[in-house]
Amino acid sequence: MKIFNDLSTYKSNKNTFVTIGTFDGVHVGHQKVIKNLVESAILNDAIPVLLTFFPHPRMVLKNNIDIKLINTIDERIKLLEKIGLETLIIQQFTEEFAKKTALDFVKSILVDTLKISKLIIGYDHSFGKNREGDFEQIERYGKTLGFKVQKISQKDIDNSAVSSTRIRKAIETGNIEKANNYLGYHFMLTGEVVKGKNLGKKIGFPTANLHIKESYKLLPKTGAYVVKAKIKNNTIFGMMNIGFRPTVSGINQTIEIHFFDFNKDLYGETIQIAILSYLRDEQKFESVDLLKNQLQKDKEKSLEIISGLVFDS
Repeated sequence: MKIFNDLSTYKSNKNTFVTIGTFDGVHVGHQKVIKNLVESAILNDAIPVLLTFFPHPRMVLKNNIDIKLINTIDERIKLLEKIGLETLIIQQFTEEFAKKTALDFVKSILVDTLKISKLIIGYDHSFGKNREGDFEQIERYGKTLGFKVQKISQKDIDNSAVSSTRIRKAIETGNIEKANNYLGYHFMLTGEVVKGKNLGKKIGFPTANLHIKESYKLLPKTGAYVVKAKIKNNTIFGMMNIGFRPTVSGINQTIEIHFFDFNKDLYGETIQIAILSYLRDEQKFESVDLLKNQLQKDKEKSLEIISGLVFDS
């Protein structure tokens, strides 16, 4: 997949089929739109292009710096590549960029820069200053400026009532199975393994402490989860705790993963954790021994859950 970090760097004389959006989560509805884009572009000897924005427009327009996203930008790139997208343009979204009128956006970006032949957008998509460019207006611009516009219906996108907002809520409430069903893949956390206090190792449950640098990355509710990771081409299962370690008077939130039957040093490595299932809420135990007993029960339950799951890899 070719990636352009700004519209000004894109150069091609070939016609394009384009879709536009943030595509946070790249969920099953998004995947339908993108697959439609890729297949129809190939049939018409055009380049399938996805134009996305970063930071998320809401972070800029509403000064909502606390908005949490399902994917980091790097996770989103890998998901889009997996679908088969040929060209991705990541346009920096600024207040100045947001001032573009719908006509200016269509003329200068879609027509002059991307040489658009067809625009494929969702049923509720709009763009331009104050979101003035709705489907009907874009369709009129298309007739005037020489490109077709295809609208993906709500039924095609939301056949399971899926949306990024619903997925975020499912993740925030610990309903990982529901979120994964909507996503079409396992919700993931990507970060660097950093040194902790080695408390897990002392009680027989050594952990990899995950640091996620992107402050905008959405985290599940505090608690214990069943997880898996791909480490040196091997799939390793384990259990993860997200929380404040109340039993040992923890202060800061941590993400700690105990991998089963794995004891290699991962410090400094970047790993991706796929979250499979929710185990239980975080709780404070009266002693470290009681915590250790609960961790053993968590491991047994995790292995039981894992044995009943079917994986594609």
